Amino acid sequence: MNYNLNSLPANEVKHSTWGGLKSLLKLVEQERTTIVVAVCAILLNSTLNLLGPFLIGMTIDKYIQTKQYHGVLVFSGILFAMYSVAFVSSYFQTNLMGGVGQRIIFELRNSIFNKIQQLPVAFFNENKAGDLISRVNNDTDKLSQFFSQSLMQFIGSIVTMIGAGIFLLVINIELGIATLVPALIILIFTRGISPWVKSRNALNLKSTGSMSAEIQESLNNFKVIIAFNRRDYFKKRFDIANKENYRTAIGAGLANNIFLPVFGLFSSIAQLTVLSFGIYLITQGDFSVGLLVSYLSYATNFYNPLRQLASLWTSFQVALAGWDRISQILSLSNNLVTVFDHSAEEENPPLMEFRNVHFGYQGGFEILHNISFSMQKGKTYALVGPTGGGKTTTASVMARLYDPLQGTVLLKGRDIRSYSDQERAEKIGFILQEPFLFSGTVRENILYSNSRYHHFTNQQLMEVLEEAKLEALLHTFDQGLESPVESGGESLSIGQKQLIAFMRAVLRKPELLILDEATANIDTITEKLLGQILDNLPEETTLVVIAHRLNTIENADDIYFINSGEVTPAGSFKEAVDKLMNGKRLS
Repeated sequence: MNYNLNSLPANEVKHSTWGGLKSLLKLVEQERTTIVVAVCAILLNSTLNLLGPFLIGMTIDKYIQTKQYHGVLVFSGILFAMYSVAFVSSYFQTNLMGGVGQRIIFELRNSIFNKIQQLPVAFFNENKAGDLISRVNNDTDKLSQFFSQSLMQFIGSIVTMIGAGIFLLVINIELGIATLVPALIILIFTRGISPWVKSRNALNLKSTGSMSAEIQESLNNFKVIIAFNRRDYFKKRFDIANKENYRTAIGAGLANNIFLPVFGLFSSIAQLTVLSFGIYLITQGDFSVGLLVSYLSYATNFYNPLRQLASLWTSFQVALAGWDRISQILSLSNNLVTVFDHSAEEENPPLMEFRNVHFGYQGGFEILHNISFSMQKGKTYALVGPTGGGKTTTASVMARLYDPLQGTVLLKGRDIRSYSDQERAEKIGFILQEPFLFSGTVRENILYSNSRYHHFTNQQLMEVLEEAKLEALLHTFDQGLESPVESGGESLSIGQKQLIAFMRAVLRKPELLILDEATANIDTITEKLLGQILDNLPEETTLVVIAHRLNTIENADDIYFINSGEVTPAGSFKEAVDKLMNGKRLS
């Protein structure tokens, strides 16, 4: 499966304008009651505002021209009361929709983050973290703005326009048709230009994500930048990303602002038509001054919301572009599915077995070629070979970070795909070359995803660590279990990170423990201590060691030589050393 968000086919995630509106409205299904109340408030507000011009025109014709000022005062009071109620209803719906927008963004960010957590390692290999952060933060914020601010204004403008249009046609159908013709031209223009506006906004959101990714990568690798004095290199890359973002922002800005002057022009043409035609009708005795004032007001009530729709339509196009990018993530599924193993259980199966396994990363060449081997319970295995030979890849397939392209991986005689994620994580421990830690404390990190000891006090946990011979490793940390881990472990040495990862893995008591260069960044004394801890593992634990140091594989029960995508028994320790030194693979 292709997990690269920037290379997904356009028709997988793109929405048409009305299709996009329907999909956006599905996001607010759980807010249906609130939205109905808000729409009722909008209808009340629009109705009262639309009655105003009619009452003003009637007041001019019946009371002002006849100098009946008592009627003027009465209708002034009525208008004041109407507009006060309209103001309250408008404020009420604004508060309601503000809450809707915040709840939607809360639920949507949860949905995106939960979806990301369900996706396999391949997804993170193919997408930059900065772009994902931009989708979770920036793109969802565009949607929140649309729902909290633009949606009700959009509905209110449509209602006001329809109501004003009805009044225009009812008062005088000929003048009404002449007034509404420019609106038809605006509609045709909007339908034609909207796809282009949306595409400009989509490019801008994409470039914003790319710039976020560039910033995130630069900050994560700042030590390397300083060490190699390559500020110029990352500055150049950021300048390129920033200029691209500037270019797309200008394009989006021009596209977003194209509606307002066009709408304003045709609105002015419509008002000029009303004024000219209306004066002509007055001279013919077919119209009154009050009706002309009302008519001008209704024309304004029709075209002012239309001008407002120009900016609201832009907001909608921005939200739709953001929704397309969010939908890309939500439409993905994990290709590491759980299957049912129909094979009969063996009496004493190997703990781990590869049968004719082929593997390659997405878009690349095959790395593992038809490999078959088995590992027995309680033994120690070493995987050796030159850099790039496939050792870490083999270990990753063992832990089911990836599925093979062909062949089967068996865990205790069962297809490894038949185990749930929880079952597999309990049975297999994996210490990576670059262990990742979470901000918090040493205790929180070593108990990560280990519910067995979560309720233990520090004293009880120390007893568990002493039983596992792990307590000596805590001496490296000034405050023991409560030592702070900040910024994902940036304040700790790589060796300290590996010690925490080591304790985390051993405490889970896995049946298969994979060490991928786990002792590469620690001193010889600590390495010896780790060796004693490994010797204290339960007898049934199978240990797989990937290492370049020869002393770490000397006591292995079996050694496999991995090179050029093939796994072969290496024979004795001396034979493995010779092959490792010479870079040859066993024929």
